[in-house]
Amino acid sequence: MAAGGVAPGRLRRRLVVAFVLVAGLSAGALAGGSYLMLRQARFDGSLQRAAADARYQLLVAAQFLPLTETRRTDLLAGFEESGRHVLLVAGGSWASDPRYAPVPGRDLRAAVAAGQLGFQRTSGRPRLLVVGGRIPGSTAELYVVTVEDDVVDALAPLRTASVVGWVVVVLVAAAVGNALARRTLEPVGRASRAARAVAEGLLGTRLPVRGRDEFSAWAVSFNEMAEALEAKIEALSRAQARERRFTADVAHELRTPVTALVAAASLLADGIDALPADARRAAELLVADVVRLRRLVEDLMEISRLDAGREALATRPVDVAALVRRITADAPGARVTVADDVSPVVTDPRRLERILTNLVTNGVEHGGGRLVVAVRRTDTALVVDVADRGPGIPAAHLAHVFDRFHKVDPARTGPGSGLGLAIARENAGLLGGHLDVTSEVGRGTRFRLTLPLDAGGDRCDA
Repeated sequence: MAAGGVAPGRLRRRLVVAFVLVAGLSAGALAGGSYLMLRQARFDGSLQRAAADARYQLLVAAQFLPLTETRRTDLLAGFEESGRHVLLVAGGSWASDPRYAPVPGRDLRAAVAAGQLGFQRTSGRPRLLVVGGRIPGSTAELYVVTVEDDVVDALAPLRTASVVGWVVVVLVAAAVGNALARRTLEPVGRASRAARAVAEGLLGTRLPVRGRDEFSAWAVSFNEMAEALEAKIEALSRAQARERRFTADVAHELRTPVTALVAAASLLADGIDALPADARRAAELLVADVVRLRRLVEDLMEISRLDAGREALATRPVDVAALVRRITADAPGARVTVADDVSPVVTDPRRLERILTNLVTNGVEHGGGRLVVAVRRTDTALVVDVADRGPGIPAAHLAHVFDRFHKVDPARTGPGSGLGLAIARENAGLLGGHLDVTSEVGRGTRFRLTLPLDAGGDRCDA
């Protein structure tokens, strides 16, 4: 069989999603970790440079001690002229440039008060790094303010490159994952199509065996199974054909002698009253068995014609209600109900009569003397229910009711041939309808014939 593409399915999507998740998470973790490490390194370098500069500026500020108002003004102006922004805290707070005058935080003030060099960073724009310490030989505090906007701006291209790289990795992972999933699941797709072909009756379907991997072993096992199934079905088909030929041959061979027996039995029946009492009973049994044998041969002939597909339809409008009443006229305990909207339907009257006769006869024989036949119509079909109040059919036998020669109780004998229900279902199918059964042990059985309103109309041979 030709190999085609595998249609996207849940398993394939799951494999692609899993591949993308693994690649995306790995690439995201690597890109994010690299960015954070480089960002931290940049900020640490800026802090080291600012701390070194702050130590030097503290030494410079010590030259302005004692801090009179004039010296304080000169100190602030000198720092600002050198391009440095500072904040001086000595009883009060003075900034060299009011635009760069952050308020030192509690932790920073505590570190400076302890004689240590401390720092803090502010968020937003401008991004400020404040490094402070105590001026040697004084209790005054000097805070050097460094603008880190250039450091933050330098990280933006790196952040953008990391995001773009992550997106590219995810897209590449999706493409690679999709290709790998397609390639991996292609044997599964071939196997699915092959199994579907076998289910549809293409028993010659086989899978190609390529390589020695697990899929190849799977293909070999599938091919062996398909070969065994094909051989088994061919054997069953041959056996079924032999059975049908045997049935047809038996019915044909029995037809002539049975006809002679029926003629002789008719003559015997006419003179049965003249026979002695002890011989009369035997003659009655003989006549009844000959009638039963004739019915069996007729049923065998009909079932063989149905199997051969040689039964033609002759359709015409049929008054189903009148047909049901005529069939049940002689049936003891039968009651017929017909809906008001039932009208004639186009079907084969002989086959419909055969179906209904078999159902009514079966109901009379096994229904405990009470039989209800209901005829109604739906939008598209004619429905005939034949319900009895007999002992019902056990669930184990219900699926085999329409099998040929099947009996619920094999030890029970009766006047039927065992083919009536099988013939009824075959004829129902021939008319384009279907026959089904429901039963409850102890409450009775109902057979339902559903027949399209235009059944057989396109196969009219009349």
